[in-house]
Amino acid sequence: MKLDPITLSVIQAGLQQVCDEMDLTFSRAAFSPVIAEANDRSDGIYAADDGSLIAQGAGGLPVFVGTMQYSTRTLISMIADGRAAAPQPGDIYIVNDPYLGGTHLMDVRFARPFYRNDKIFCWLSNTGHWPDTGGVVPGGFSASATAVEQEGLRLPPVRLFKQGKLDAEIMAIISSNIRVADQRIGDVKAQAAALMVGEDRLNALMDRYGDATVTAAIAELRQRAAQQMRAFIADIPPGSYRASAWIDSDGVVNEPLEIRLSVTREGDDLAFDFSGSSPPCRGPMNSVRATTLSAVYLAMRHIFPEVPMSAGAFEPLRVTGIKGTFLDAQYPRPVSGCAAEVSQRVAEAVFAALVEPLPERVTAAPAGTSGNFALGGHDPARGRDFVMYQISGGGYGGNADHDGLSNGCSTIGISKAPPVEIMEQAFPVLYHHYALHEGSGGAGRHRGGFGLDYLLELRRGAATASFVMDHGRFGPQGVRGGGDGGVNRVTVWQSGRPYTPEHLSKEQDIPLLPGDRVHVRTPGGGGYGDPRQRPPEAVLEDVMMERYTTAQAHDLFGVVLTGTPLTVDRAATDVLRAS
Repeated sequence: MKLDPITLSVIQAGLQQVCDEMDLTFSRAAFSPVIAEANDRSDGIYAADDGSLIAQGAGGLPVFVGTMQYSTRTLISMIADGRAAAPQPGDIYIVNDPYLGGTHLMDVRFARPFYRNDKIFCWLSNTGHWPDTGGVVPGGFSASATAVEQEGLRLPPVRLFKQGKLDAEIMAIISSNIRVADQRIGDVKAQAAALMVGEDRLNALMDRYGDATVTAAIAELRQRAAQQMRAFIADIPPGSYRASAWIDSDGVVNEPLEIRLSVTREGDDLAFDFSGSSPPCRGPMNSVRATTLSAVYLAMRHIFPEVPMSAGAFEPLRVTGIKGTFLDAQYPRPVSGCAAEVSQRVAEAVFAALVEPLPERVTAAPAGTSGNFALGGHDPARGRDFVMYQISGGGYGGNADHDGLSNGCSTIGISKAPPVEIMEQAFPVLYHHYALHEGSGGAGRHRGGFGLDYLLELRRGAATASFVMDHGRFGPQGVRGGGDGGVNRVTVWQSGRPYTPEHLSKEQDIPLLPGDRVHVRTPGGGGYGDPRQRPPEAVLEDVMMERYTTAQAHDLFGVVLTGTPLTVDRAATDVLRAS
């Protein structure tokens, strides 16, 4: 069936709208601030035969583009060979097993078969970050885990809803193995409701245009996405481009992990070879295969945002060389850092490799950490336990056109930090300040954006703090002569005494009492281009805005500022820059 461009475009927008409404429903109905406020979730439509991506919500996390495709594909395979129960209309499967196409245990996936004429036409799926799934530390981010069982409850694909009814026995098993279980039921119902809304909206779309027309549109959109990606790849000069990205440590062994990447254009395909990357690690900074592949896909989406969300966009991208490395974790390797941290470093390696052939499209490295901070304890004023989970923004890298964005969301998603007012209402904490991490942007002709600087205090009760972050040892890479961004800094104040974790931004079970404080300063983005080519007036503005000091203006940018008010000493600047 040949479709006219208008019908094809309307159906494409309609599929996108179905996913967007699922996203909105999920966030509006969820109980957890990390979903309701931070939007750490995603919804999509996946093919009935192989689980390939048809459409995903624009407001969903890009890292889930690949992982939900692989988890849906695994579910279909397990149903086919009898390892998972066969579906009925109204069934909803739950799964969070990282090794079955997932991320970490806290990212819980729901999948619902969508029926037309008594046959499965496609699957509706979503992922939400639960604040806790059990494990040795509240929030699941165990910096010292050496096995996945220490990170929480691992669920294979089981039908949590059977023909539309919640299975109370399975829910009881889940509730008995996680903290603050009474609050999770709200997230469960929100997650299920989003899929029900998706079913209604997709039925309406197909009733309007007909099953055959929508089927033809899906096939055409996939083919066009592949064509578009190959057209952009054709702009890359033939050859191989190499780069490395580094992870501070795995949280257990205090030694860096290397992601080594070679990107080769082969005709109109692009090959990503990770051979030579570090072997599997003891701590939680392993990545499962689905997350590694998804990180490559999302990096290319950053570079070529014009390509629509579809499995076709992935077809020209081939990933090899991860077997036997920490980028292809096998059971029982711990993986809590894979989605939020390792995936961002994979994307950083892709950016570093492709900035040479695509200097007008690729940026310097962004902050590259989600700033995972979990605080768990007991609130005596409310007479109940709590688990607080916070993500943080950081600086984006500079690029050929302008400076990097400050306090932007992570590379892997569009999740935003929940408002401090919401966090103070929900948990026994007080934020003393929440500001930019001044001076953290890497110097460059276009400087990196600045990270976040926040200080919070435990107001009452007792709690333990856990961190799984990164870029505490190495700042985000500058490119084309630009400087690296500032590093991640974590300080915990216990009874007025400062404590810095051995692994810099990874630690667990740090005891806190009322009045103790946590100070986090997230990384800035890398700089782009020679800092001494930055216009002196732009450097002056940065200093006037207190983004850098006059000493930094001198040392980093070669600009001399004098007088009151400050002005550029052009003669001294010219001499300094010529030296």
